[in-house]
Amino acid sequence: MTWKIVKLSLKTIFNNKMRSFLTMLGIIIGVMAVVILVSITQGAASGITDSISDMGSQQITATISSEEVSITADSVESLSSYPTISGIAPVISTSKTVKKNSNTGNYSVVGVTPSYFTVQDMDIQRGRKIVDSDVEWNTKVCVIGTEVATDLFGTWDAVNGTIIVGDSLYKVVGVLEEQGSSLAGSDDNKILIPYSTASRMTGQTGMNRFYIKAASENTVSAAISSVEMFLLQATRDEEAYDVSNQSDVLDTMDDVTNTMSLLLAGIAAISLLVGGIGIMNIMLVSVTERTREIGIRKAVGAKRKHIMLQFLCEACILSVLGGLIGLALSIAIIEIYNLIAKAAVAMNWSVAIAAIAFCALIGVLFGGYPAAKASRLQPIDALHTS
Repeated sequence: MTWKIVKLSLKTIFNNKMRSFLTMLGIIIGVMAVVILVSITQGAASGITDSISDMGSQQITATISSEEVSITADSVESLSSYPTISGIAPVISTSKTVKKNSNTGNYSVVGVTPSYFTVQDMDIQRGRKIVDSDVEWNTKVCVIGTEVATDLFGTWDAVNGTIIVGDSLYKVVGVLEEQGSSLAGSDDNKILIPYSTASRMTGQTGMNRFYIKAASENTVSAAISSVEMFLLQATRDEEAYDVSNQSDVLDTMDDVTNTMSLLLAGIAAISLLVGGIGIMNIMLVSVTERTREIGIRKAVGAKRKHIMLQFLCEACILSVLGGLIGLALSIAIIEIYNLIAKAAVAMNWSVAIAAIAFCALIGVLFGGYPAAKASRLQPIDALHTS
């Protein structure tokens, strides 16, 4: 009997193809919205998380936010004596117009010490790094990122070339390994110069940021405490600085991702509910149009539960079929998105399965009232009405 009801429901649905499609449209759009948006959001978050993880869990960043506070590179070097800290890298950052013949661009110029490359785990693909003598003698040399090299020289082989940074001529002594983009930006479009040279260029005696590398993953918390204690003693103001490490950023990213996923799922759920209301509306119209059919079936012995099951089955099939179509379209759109954006967004199958289950629930909830109304029709009244 159940299979006969399913066959009859399918026959009714496919006999009214356009109406059935329009009825399913709200469900299709709702499923596409929830699957695509959540998958892309979580895919983007996963990429950012991987990028942060690649930066190293031992890295700590200290930012001086107050312009009234001046902390020198020599003063932070005292932190190197702590057993929980393996390296300190003070930096001075600015932005300058850089020229090479007719090629011009605006790039981030960062004053660094030799320890910067170790703390940041950065390698050189050509030439050499900034060395102690460069800092000691305020030499006008630089190490450039691959993007800078390509923009200004047309090639990564830019060692021994010269560029004009601001108003001064600098010799390129090295080119960084290609880093790619990360949450903190890209090192490919940076120009690294000796710390002392940057200090003279900007007129800054103090730094605006420094990086710390903990001795091990187990000493990160102790290293952060040491840095915070040092900065509090130096600034006398807890609001003048900020200390963070990658685990803090990862925790924040997880919170933001979860919130965004819930928000998007909520919006998509509303769309599915609107689709459910459309199903209920069409089913009520269908009950009215098929009053004679219902009367005849009851007159020849169909029980109330059979009538109710048929209409409930039709509502569920419409809802689940709409969900499956929406899922198929979602898979296709995600694949197209990956090809166009050169991304690697993966289908979130747990969300997809949950969406289909929700569609079935919508079919039961919103098909229940029309099914109950159809089952309550009396044969005489139904035949008389028709």
